[in-house]
Amino acid sequence: MKKKVVIIGSTGSIGFKTFNVLKKDKKNFDIILLTTHKNVRQVIKQATEFKVKNIIITDKKKFNLAVKKYSKNNLNIFNDFESIKNIIGRKKIYYSMISVSGLEGLKPTLILSELSKNLAVVNKESLICGWSIIQKKLIKFKTNFIPIDSEHYSIFTVLKNYSYSDVEKVYITASGGPFLKYPKRKFKLITPKKALKHPNWKMGKKITIDSSTLMNKVFEVIEAKNLFNLSYNKISILTHPKSYVHAIIKLNNGITKIIAHDPDMTIPIHNSIYSDIRKKIKTKELNFKILNNLSFNNVDKKKFPLVKLLDHLPLKNSLYETILVTVNDFFVYKFLEKKINYDKLINLISKTLNIKEFDKFKKIRPKNINDIYKLRDYVSLKLSRLSI
Repeated sequence: MKKKVVIIGSTGSIGFKTFNVLKKDKKNFDIILLTTHKNVRQVIKQATEFKVKNIIITDKKKFNLAVKKYSKNNLNIFNDFESIKNIIGRKKIYYSMISVSGLEGLKPTLILSELSKNLAVVNKESLICGWSIIQKKLIKFKTNFIPIDSEHYSIFTVLKNYSYSDVEKVYITASGGPFLKYPKRKFKLITPKKALKHPNWKMGKKITIDSSTLMNKVFEVIEAKNLFNLSYNKISILTHPKSYVHAIIKLNNGITKIIAHDPDMTIPIHNSIYSDIRKKIKTKELNFKILNNLSFNNVDKKKFPLVKLLDHLPLKNSLYETILVTVNDFFVYKFLEKKINYDKLINLISKTLNIKEFDKFKKIRPKNINDIYKLRDYVSLKLSRLSI
């Protein structure tokens, strides 16, 4: 019998790679649901190629247009993630991939944590803001959780054979983005076009900007703290321009594990799908030129000051992380819209997160998804009233 699969965000970078892995093995997999926000043409193409009967289009306008144009094509077209429950029913499916960006990804993550045997997640915001809620669901419904970020998947593969208490230190690597060697004095001249030219990875616009400021590494440290039950003092960031080593795990038995592979997200995706049978994947030969010239350095916090935010975060999952994500999102999009320059992007994120009113949320844990969405909407409204 074919294994049933869901891809949330199938037209994005990770979702597209997930689809392509499954496409090579149609005899063993049945995709029962694909979703997109606006990329209707691509999701319809995917649905046709894999004979998928259900799609969700979250943008209302695009949904209405798609219903008029494609509803006669033996397709069930929905507009919201609540539809997932009716599409899947009560019996658990084999695998779900959550590859949408933003806090909207929290809702399908929680729904599919009940309905999946294996839940693969690359949605940073969910794991940062809602981990305490997600974790309860995973335990209650005995769902196997697989982090897909290359750094976290690397740590995950090592810790399968060890307990969290065996870890002495975890090093998460950062390419440094396009501005690792760019003079700080020229940061105010950086345009969105320049910031979107990542040297190693092809990603969405928002995460590429986060990579350039190293805010994505702040997020990844929070994720690692949450997922692997580590304290912040056990996690460090190292710049590593080649993106060949994804994590270094120093164990308290004297052994250090270094996880290396080409900067290709197909590798963790493939291994998450075939976690039960360990199917081979074709990859390049080991790159000894890179291995012989590995370079690791501590982060220059004067050039990348957002990394210092880690010194002021609460030790346990709280509502403050929702503020962190919301504030960052707001100013990143202002930069992409050319409303602020690059220097101001970094300064405004830091300054806004220091607003006294936000401190109280460091002591409050989210009880449910509504707590998170309500705070996000409140902070977004507050930010929209700022004169920039």
